[in-house]
Amino acid sequence: MIGFIVAGLVIGALARLIKPGRQNLGVIATLLLGLAGSVIGGVIANLLGTGDIFELNVLGFIVAVIAAVLLIGVAEGLAGRRKVSRR
Repeated sequence: MIGFIVAGLVIGALARLIKPGRQNLGVIATLLLGLAGSVIGGVIANLLGTGDIFELNVLGFIVAVIAAVLLIGVAEGLAGRRKVSRR
């Protein structure tokens, strides 16, 4: 469980480094998006037959980072939409 949390934090941090621009996300949001990305990466790697969902492998890690980058983009879009609707 602790390894899963650490992996989610690493994946979230890498995703923030890869995504251009400044993100207004805290550590908890980065962790949660990284965890979601790692689950998505594990599921896709499992579907491709490269390992278990919670098993650390290269393909799952790469897909997890890509999924986390996409999730950060979605989170920014939702946060931006919420700020626009308040005005």
